[in-house]
Parts: sequence; structure tokens; C-alpha cells
Amino acid sequence: MTEQTTGPTADTGQSAGRTNPRNPEANPHDNRRQVLYWRLLARLFDPEEQATLESASLAVVEDIGLPSALLDPQASVDSVVQRHPDLAAEFDGLMAPEPDDGSDDARDRAAEVRRAALVSKVLLNVFASPSGTVTAGQLARWQSDAGWLERAIGCRPGELRGGRTGGSAAGPGVSPTGTGGRGRTPDLSRLIPSIGPELGAIEADLVKRMHLREVLADPKLAAQLTPSMSLIEQLLRDKNNLSGVALANAKALIRRFVDEVAEVLRTQVEKATVGALDRSVPPKRVFRNLDLDRTIWKNLTNWSPEEERLYVDRLYYRHTARRRTPQRLIVVVDQSGSMVDSMVNCTILASIFAGLPKVDVHLIAYDTQALDLTPWVHDPFETLLRTNLGGGTDGTVAMALAQPKIAEPRNTVVVWISDFYEWRTEPLFESMAAIHRSGAKFIPVGSVTSSGRGSVNPWFRERFKDLGTPVLSGHIRKLVHELKTFLA
Repeated sequence: MTEQTTGPTADTGQSAGRTNPRNPEANPHDNRRQVLYWRLLARLFDPEEQATLESASLAVVEDIGLPSALLDPQASVDSVVQRHPDLAAEFDGLMAPEPDDGSDDARDRAAEVRRAALVSKVLLNVFASPSGTVTAGQLARWQSDAGWLERAIGCRPGELRGGRTGGSAAGPGVSPTGTGGRGRTPDLSRLIPSIGPELGAIEADLVKRMHLREVLADPKLAAQLTPSMSLIEQLLRDKNNLSGVALANAKALIRRFVDEVAEVLRTQVEKATVGALDRSVPPKRVFRNLDLDRTIWKNLTNWSPEEERLYVDRLYYRHTARRRTPQRLIVVVDQSGSMVDSMVNCTILASIFAGLPKVDVHLIAYDTQALDLTPWVHDPFETLLRTNLGGGTDGTVAMALAQPKIAEPRNTVVVWISDFYEWRTEPLFESMAAIHRSGAKFIPVGSVTSSGRGSVNPWFRERFKDLGTPVLSGHIRKLVHELKTFLA
């Protein structure tokens, strides 16, 4: 912001299109960009329109050849792009970092004004969320706009919205002068760790303000809902109060979300093959296993220069048999109110590993009581319907179910997912340490969310670290990697 500008005053409109008369050296492009960002800040913190800023912003947008719909708070990004398809490419990667080549010509500054208008549209639509009761259409529109924000940052739609709630939902800080220098478009990619939970918090709040049962009872309204972690959490919490059409629609949304997440996780798991090559088993002598390069190399001494022919005494085949010692995977998941995201992700992950050859998967969920979900482990949808989210936490009841399942410690991995805020801390930790000392691999996990954000009891964190099994806390990809390493 220039020294002469102290806020959204009446002369801002004049400075939007030409040089500020009180500062002849001020660049008109800088003034235009400042007008757009001042309007963004004003609308974020006060829903009432500032007439001067609105008229000045309209003049800027029209002058640079962008549609006035960008300033309409009721217009979604989807609707703008549908009317102006050429803008779709501009929204993609809009706020991703760009190298600064040091140039400062008029074309660069004009491009920054255009980007400021697009950035303002995305941020305002996402962080100035609707107040009062939320309809299915409003939720769907917000989810779509949040997807455009994720695309603008350089992520896939939905990639950031799996975190726990936290912090204020007022949105990331955006100054009227950008991130530095002459005021380039804000680079929000550095704020991804905090943006993800903020988006999750806003989405969760919107879902809570819906009359969800009424929406689910209307097939047309239910069809407008886009599955998300926040929505699935509400459905799982309320499933016992639903019936008829509402229950059927809820189940359809849960299954749709489960299938979408499972497809992503299955791709990650299948990148590695379970089991090492077993060279004690003779290779199967079929053509598809023929090692042509090795066969030629081993028979080069039989080459006849006169006949220009290679005589082969022996064929060599590749080993394809894999050592498949049965591996047992025991997944224990805290289903208390603070671990919903992890419960959903780990239920799906357990079902995927259960589909691998020679992997015996057991699934236990607990709060103050424990439930053995192993009979349904192959179907995460059915598993989730049998969970009861919420309540307290007593891991000793889950340990009572898990310990008898450890028949061969060397071939067993126990994954314990919890925030470890337990009622009986020392007895539970001692039994976990006993599993570790027995030779089984014990993996304590603090969170397996999409964003990787989670809280872990410091008492447990320090003792797991001293035990040599530090808490794995982060994106679910980390857990996938750990499990594949053990099972390979």
C-alpha cells in the first residue's frame, strides 16, 4: 500500500484507473490491485457493502476485460467459468509460487491486477461462508468453490479438507500489497498446513448448520450433497436416528465416500509387491519367465564365428516365486470423538490390506468398550456402520482383545491409532511395551488424516520415543509406507 493510502477512502476510486494526483509516481496498476484487495478485506470482515470500494472495483474489473460476475458474491466460481470457459485455465495454479525474474514492466503489473481480481473471487467465496441455516445447495456450492481454491494453490480438489478443526475460520492473512516487494499475488502454498484444517473447520460448521435429516429425507436435496469427511462424520454420528429414505440416502453417501477414498489408497498400496523373491524355489520353466539376456551372456562361449550362430547349452529363467510367510496385521483404532477422521481412513486401509495375499488383517475399534470388527474388515462400509463414534477412551479394553491375536510375534505388526489421551495410562503403556519386546512390530500412530494434523498426549509421545517406536503422526501415506516396508 502506498504511503498516501491509509484505508478504503473516497479517493480510492479515482486511484483505481489512473495515477494518484497526490503521488504522481504511484503506478496505476498498483492502485488498482490495492482497490481489489481492500474490497476483499472489507467483505471478509464486514458483510455490508462499501459503496466506494464496490464501484471502484467494478471500474477496475471492467477496464481489464474481466466479467463483472467476479464481484457478485452469489455467483460461484463454477458459474463464472461456465459463462467464461477461458478463465478456467487462469484459476488453475493461480496462487502457486512463481519465480520472480526481477522484471517490473507494465505487462507484469497489469497481469498482477488481473490475478488479484481472480484471487479475490476465490478467497471471498470460500472464507466469507453463508450465515444462518445452510441448504444442501449452499454446501455444494461452497465445496465446489473450496475445490477451486485448492486447485489455485496447486492441489487436487478435496486434498486439503481432511484435517481436524482448529483456529479461526476468518481465512489466511492477505495484505493489500501482496506478499512483498511491489505486491505480487499472495502465494498461499506456504500456508497449506494451516489452510487444510481451516477449510475442514468451515466445512464442518456448514454441515452442522444444515437441517441434515430433512435434506436426507428429500432425494433431490440429498443428490446435491458432495461427500466429505465432515459430512461423513455427521452421518455416522446420526445414523441411529435415521430411517427409511433418509437412512438409504445416508448410506449411499457413506459408500460413495468410502469408494472414492479406497480408490486413492488402493493405488498407493499396490505400488509395492508383498513378499521378497524366494530363490530356494526353482524358477518355473515357461517361456514368459525366460531370461533372454542372461541366457545369451552365459552361452557366449558357444558362439561360432564361421557359422555366425550361437549354440545354447542351457536356458536361464527368472525367479518369480515369492516368500510368502503369513503376516498378521492388527489394527486398533480409537473411535472416540476426536479420532473420526482416523477411524474412517484406517477402516478403509485395513480392508485394502486384507485383500492382499497372505496378509491376515484384524480390526479392533474402541472407546470405553472394545469391538472386534474383523468379520467385516473386507467391507469398510459395513464396518463403519457398526461403529459408535464418540465417548471416552480406555485402551486397556482393546488391548485385552489384541494381545491374544499375537500368535507369532516376528510375523505380526500392531498398528495402534489414537491421540493417546487415556484413562489408565501406565498399564496401557506397559502392555504396549511388552508387545514391542516380544518381537512384534508395534506402530503407534497419532493421526492418519488427509492433512496430517493431530494432537498426541505428550506423556505417551515421550515414552514411545524412549522405547524406540516413535509416534507416527502425519498424512496417511506415511502409514501406508510403514506397512508396505514391514510386509514386503
